[in-house]
Amino acid sequence: MHDEGRQLVVAVDGPSGSGKSTISRRVAQALNARYLDTGAMYRAVTYAVLRDNVDLGDSDKIAAVAEDVRMTIGTDPAAPHIGVDGIGVDREIRGPEVTRAVSAVSAVPAVRALLVARQREIIAEAERIVVEGRDIGTVVAPAADLKVYLTADAEERARRRSSENATSQATTAADLARRDRLDSTRAADPLRQAEDAVVLDTTALGIDEVVERLQRMLDKVTA
Repeated sequence: MHDEGRQLVVAVDGPSGSGKSTISRRVAQALNARYLDTGAMYRAVTYAVLRDNVDLGDSDKIAAVAEDVRMTIGTDPAAPHIGVDGIGVDREIRGPEVTRAVSAVSAVPAVRALLVARQREIIAEAERIVVEGRDIGTVVAPAADLKVYLTADAEERARRRSSENATSQATTAADLARRDRLDSTRAADPLRQAEDAVVLDTTALGIDEVVERLQRMLDKVTA
């Protein structure tokens, strides 16, 4: 059992369509923990960049938007929420325009530095928290109690994401491949598996099965 007097941090990394969000939220609810979707933070900055018609090649202007934007982040796993300058943008940040642009915005080192600092503040304030993203175990929370790297084969990831977004599987597969390439080759905090992360392939696993496995892992590390 987890020691109530000690902080508990679970880091969940992996590419799009691996099941990170659903699984992280479920684990957070089971633990009565907070939940932080770091990808939503990068999407929120991207939304603001597009809103302000900033050129995606202009790193300085992108960084300035990130610096100025007022972001509100709700960490309740039952109802996570994100707002930009006082307006809820949970739906808008999942749209195709933001999805196409988020890798470019996320690659700007100044944006990453700003958001990683904010993410660490949120983690520090939580008694227990499940954090998901692409650089949690390697950069944001390298001392996490449990680090998990979720993956799935490309076809299954595309199938899941296309059914979520009601888009064609072929288009989704191409978009995921593009994002994987950009996110894993960027200079600042690329997507990669932490050396001490537990790798879990979710291709043939149901959500309940993955959540159960993570809970068993947590029982071991917090015993």
